[in-house]
Amino acid sequence: MKKITLSLLALSAVAFGADSAQLEADIAAASEAAKAADAKLKALVAQRPQDQSIHSNVKLGYMKTDGNSNTETFSLNAKATKNWGANSLKITLDMQYGNADTIVNNVTMNEVNKEKYFGELEYGYKFTGTLSATAVLGYKNDKFSSYNYQSYIGPGVKYQAYKSDRQDLNLEASLLYSQDEVMEKYTPTDLEDKYGSYKAKALYELKIIDDLKFNQELSYRASMDESTNYFVFSKSELSSKISDMFSAGIAYQIDYSNIVADDVEERDNTLTAFLSIDY
Repeated sequence: MKKITLSLLALSAVAFGADSAQLEADIAAASEAAKAADAKLKALVAQRPQDQSIHSNVKLGYMKTDGNSNTETFSLNAKATKNWGANSLKITLDMQYGNADTIVNNVTMNEVNKEKYFGELEYGYKFTGTLSATAVLGYKNDKFSSYNYQSYIGPGVKYQAYKSDRQDLNLEASLLYSQDEVMEKYTPTDLEDKYGSYKAKALYELKIIDDLKFNQELSYRASMDESTNYFVFSKSELSSKISDMFSAGIAYQIDYSNIVADDVEERDNTLTAFLSIDY
């Protein structure tokens, strides 16, 4: 009886070992099949025709006050992006204009109190899914700053530091040739200031819920020759989706110049309610 029992146990062990070996072989085969399927999927995705259409976004803001003060403020922010292959081209335009009624010797006069224009053209070439080389050209004209205009051009690099279903963080760095023209009333001689500069920029996006989004842009540009000559830009934006095409939101913008004339503020703050259009 003991011999029969031992024989049964031995046969069970052999059968279990055989089943275990077969199971491991099946797991290895399934793993190889999964890798092959994943490689095939990536190859098929790579063959998918890239969306080469132009994607545009326009934000319109308007504010009017009547009563003790009569003011009008208008803002326009527009972006257009075109992708083809590993290349991309992005155009950004930003305009702010405002006027107000002032009383001088009992005479009401309408005066412009804000007039700012900014444009930037950026070309990008993507090396990997997260790393791109860039070339940027920028121009700014602010009637109420110390400059007739400011411009810059130069190469850079862009890196997608983090991306998930709800968050996106992109970092940029550029080496620039800058040229600023100071208003004549502030410096009778040597109106043009030409210098090498660098720029660091961060773009963060948070999808709070499906129809509510927060965006933050922060940039810092500084002269390589004079550390006190620097410019900081910050824009915080909260927007809510109304439809597939329209959104509404509010934006708070800070435009800071460290070196300004005595009668010019270093910081220009703007709070705007806007309607956004995507197409």
